[in-house]
Amino acid sequence: MSKTDSKIDKKLLWVALALFVFGLVMIASAGISYSQIRFDDPYFFFKRQLFGFGIGLVALYFFQKVDYGFWKKISFPLFLGSLVLLVLVFIPGIGTKIYGASRWIKIGPINFQPSEALKFSLIIYLAAWLVGRKERIRDFFEGLAPFVAIISLISFLLIKQPDIGTLGVVILIAMSIFFVSGSKLSHIFLILGGGVASLIILIKLEAYRMNRLLVFLHPELDPRGIGYQINQALLAIGSGGIFGVGLGHSRQKFNYLPEPVGDSIFAIIGEELGLIGCLFLISLLTFVVIRGIKIAKNSPDEFSKLLAVGITAWIFFQSFINIAAISGLIPLTGIPLPFISYGGTSMVFLMAGIGILLNISKSVRID
Repeated sequence: MSKTDSKIDKKLLWVALALFVFGLVMIASAGISYSQIRFDDPYFFFKRQLFGFGIGLVALYFFQKVDYGFWKKISFPLFLGSLVLLVLVFIPGIGTKIYGASRWIKIGPINFQPSEALKFSLIIYLAAWLVGRKERIRDFFEGLAPFVAIISLISFLLIKQPDIGTLGVVILIAMSIFFVSGSKLSHIFLILGGGVASLIILIKLEAYRMNRLLVFLHPELDPRGIGYQINQALLAIGSGGIFGVGLGHSRQKFNYLPEPVGDSIFAIIGEELGLIGCLFLISLLTFVVIRGIKIAKNSPDEFSKLLAVGITAWIFFQSFINIAAISGLIPLTGIPLPFISYGGTSMVFLMAGIGILLNISKSVRID
């Protein structure tokens, strides 16, 4: 089916937009106290997110219009540019340190997070790079070794920030693309083994990482100290019950739960909208992931398939890690919930990714 007589996946488009709007509503509710305390404006975060949503809509429209094959031609410059941005966060006067982490570049009133650009550009670059490798992907020196070298470079820059949560998501995205491209299963297990060993070392090197692991194993440990955030998050989710306390009626957002518009927003959703609201959100996220898998499965060529796999893996793994962490199922880590958490950079690049998925969907036939 040619692109000229096909249409975008409207189901994916409308569900993705519904998720973004749902996120705006929850930021308006969850951030009202936090915004008032920090900026003397109860809707500061909502206004900033709404501005990011507007830019994101432009990005979504642009990327769904541009033929996905174009990104293959400029994949290396895009990836190189994102690496340069990752380095710039460490340059005084350009990079900004917030809460002890160097993860942002400040341009006037706007804070830009290069790691979000990295996820986007890495997906495009790996898809193009692996397509060019073809049969050599299964070779240790031609496939695995250079792949590990690419991931190691990224890992070094993210560990220096430090941003271990984002590093985990990036590695899982990269491994998904590498696996689908035709790599050996033994190579995947080698990477997993090396990743687990590296994680153990990283946990031992920093006390706060060890504390997060201890709190995960023993939630009752130091509830007013290192266990404060997860205990308040579980209290919020538990307070919501089946139907929630009502939109706008959360107690935990009033200076009890840290980062109510960011990493912890799922807990506020659980408190205000209850189990029903959480299941509704998870069902929408699941729908997007399933549509992404269908687009990948029916993609017209290898490059578009790997692109779709990477974007879908991005949404799936980041959503799973955020929800599982704030629900106490895995150790707490600071990554945003896709479509929902506050963050203009994340929103714009995620909408760009959805735009690419929609462009690929023009070339496939799915139910």
